[in-house]
Amino acid sequence: MKKSIPLHLRHFTAQQHYNAYSPIDHAVWRYVMRQNHHFLEDIAHDAFTSGLKSSGISIDSIPRVSEMNDHLDKIGWGAVIVDGLIPGTAFFDFQAHGILPIATDIRQKTNIEYTPAPDILHEAAGHAPILFDETYSEFVKLIGNIGANAFATKEEHEVFEAIRHLSIVMESPASTEEEIEAAKQRLKEKQHLVKGLSEAEQISRIFWWTVEFGLIGDLQKPKIFGAGLLSSVGESKHSLSDQVKKRLFTIEDAINTSYDVTSMQTQLFVCESFEQLIEEVTRFGESMAFRQGGTVAIEKAIASSKVAHIEFNSGIQITGLFTDIMKDAEGEAIYVKTSGPSALSIQNEQINHHGPDIHNDGFGAPIGKLAGGIKLENQSEQSLKKLGIEINKMMQITFESGVEISGHVKNLLFNHDTLVLISLEECLVKKREEILFHPTWGTYDLAVGSQIVSARPIAADYAAYHGESVINEEESPKEGTTLTPLEELYAEVRQIRDTNFSQDVLLHSVIGKILDEFPEEWLLQLEVLELLEKHDKESPLKKLLLDQLEKLSREERYVRLIQNGLDVIFGRRHVTV
Repeated sequence: MKKSIPLHLRHFTAQQHYNAYSPIDHAVWRYVMRQNHHFLEDIAHDAFTSGLKSSGISIDSIPRVSEMNDHLDKIGWGAVIVDGLIPGTAFFDFQAHGILPIATDIRQKTNIEYTPAPDILHEAAGHAPILFDETYSEFVKLIGNIGANAFATKEEHEVFEAIRHLSIVMESPASTEEEIEAAKQRLKEKQHLVKGLSEAEQISRIFWWTVEFGLIGDLQKPKIFGAGLLSSVGESKHSLSDQVKKRLFTIEDAINTSYDVTSMQTQLFVCESFEQLIEEVTRFGESMAFRQGGTVAIEKAIASSKVAHIEFNSGIQITGLFTDIMKDAEGEAIYVKTSGPSALSIQNEQINHHGPDIHNDGFGAPIGKLAGGIKLENQSEQSLKKLGIEINKMMQITFESGVEISGHVKNLLFNHDTLVLISLEECLVKKREEILFHPTWGTYDLAVGSQIVSARPIAADYAAYHGESVINEEESPKEGTTLTPLEELYAEVRQIRDTNFSQDVLLHSVIGKILDEFPEEWLLQLEVLELLEKHDKESPLKKLLLDQLEKLSREERYVRLIQNGLDVIFGRRHVTV
C-alpha cells in the first residue's frame, strides 16, 4: 500500500525530471556510490550496507524516486520528491508519516565531497538504506513527530532562509567566490541574532548529531549511521580520523553543541544503540509545548510569528497568529489574543461557521477558572443554568483572574457532553478598566477551558484554514538539453562501460580529447582508467592517464579526490582524509 501524502504537505512536492540529468551528474553519483560501497563496507552500521541492497539503489546511475518508493513501500515507508530545502517542520512531518523527502538535484562535481544543499545523493543514498532497520525506522518517525511539532522563533525562520540562499548560491555554477562569501556572511549575521535555544533548534541539533552525523557503538571504534556521513565521500573518511573528536552521546550535550553546515565536522557523538536514542528523544519530547501546554506553550507560539494553534482542556482549538498574552501576578496566562484570520476547531476539524472568514480580525479568549474555582468546561446544561448561563438569556460571569464577561447567550456548543463554546451577543469583556471586547464589535465567541494543554506550530485544520492546499500540477517531463563536448565524452565512456567490453579505437579517441581539451577533468580520467583496469590492464593508455592524474594530484584540491578514486579502482583500503 503506497503512502498517501498529507494534504498540508502536498504543496512541498515536486517532479523528478530524470532526462534532465547530464552524463556528468550520473558520473558524480557513481563516484560517490562506488566510494561508499568500497569504504563503508566495514565501517558503516550493518543496517546501512544491507539496506543498500534492499532499497534498490543502483551504484551506476541516479535512481528514480518512483522505484525507490516501491522498495520502501515493503517496509511501510514511502519516498516523495521535494523542491530543495524545505522548512524544518515540513521535513520532520514527512518523516513522522513514514515518508522520506528527497531533493532530486545533485551536487556539482566541484562539491562532490560535501555540500550543505540537500541533494539526491544525501537523501537517497544517505537516508534511505538504513531505514530498513526496524528500530532505526522507529527512531526516525519518533524524531520526525517531535520535530514537526517544534516551535521556532522569528529569527530562526530568517536563519532558515539564509541557509536556503547559501545552498542555492553554493550549488550554482554561475556563483562567484564573492557571492558565496557574502551568503556565508549573511547566514552568520542571521545566526548572531538568534537568542536562546528554541524547540526547533534543540531538535535540529539532536537530529544533526544523530540522523545526519551520528556514530554508534564503541567510542574507540564506532561505526557510521548518520546520512551526512554515509552520503559524503569526504565526511565519511574524515569522521573516523584522529582529526575528529569522539564524544559519548547524551541528549543534553547534543542540544548544547552547535554545528556548522558549511564545513566538515570537528567533533561527533557516539551513541550506544538506536534504543538509547529512542529512549532519550522520547524523554525530550515530554518537555515540549505540544505535550506540556501552559503559558510557556503560548509564549512559544507568539515567538514563532507564524500561524499556530493552541488547545484547551475542553478540546477546543484556536488557530491563528498569536500576538498577545495577559498574565496574572504569578506570571500565568489569563487571556490570549490572535491577530488576523483565526479559526476554531475540535479534534483538528474546523467548527462550522468558525473559520477565518468569520474570525477575520483576530480572536481573544480567557484562560482559567471562574470565581469560586468553577471550571466552565465541566458544567452540564443544568449546572450552567444555576450559574445564569442559558440560551436567549443575559449572563454575567467573573473569572478568578478578574476578567468579566457579560452578554446575551446566543448558543452553547458541547462536544461529547463537554462545553466548548458560548456565543454571545451584546457582549462586553473587560479586565478592570481595560476593554477586551466591546458590544459593538459583533458576536463574541467564548472558547471554554481552564487550561492550555497543547500548542503546535500549524493550523489545527490545515485544509480548512488555508483553503484548498496548493498541489503541484503535473509537469511535462523536461528533456535533456543538448550535450556539451565534455558531457558527450562522459556519455561515450558510459556507453563503452554499458556495452561491457573495451573499444580500443573509441577509447584512444576519448583519451586524446581528454588530454588535449580537458586535462583537468579528473573524474572522467578515473572513469576511463577504471575501464582499462577491468578490460585491458596492459594497455599503454593506462600510463598516460596515471601520469596526468599524478600531475593533477600535486594540487591540493585534487589530491584526495584522485587518491580515493584510485583506491577504489585498484581495490586498496588506503584512506586519504
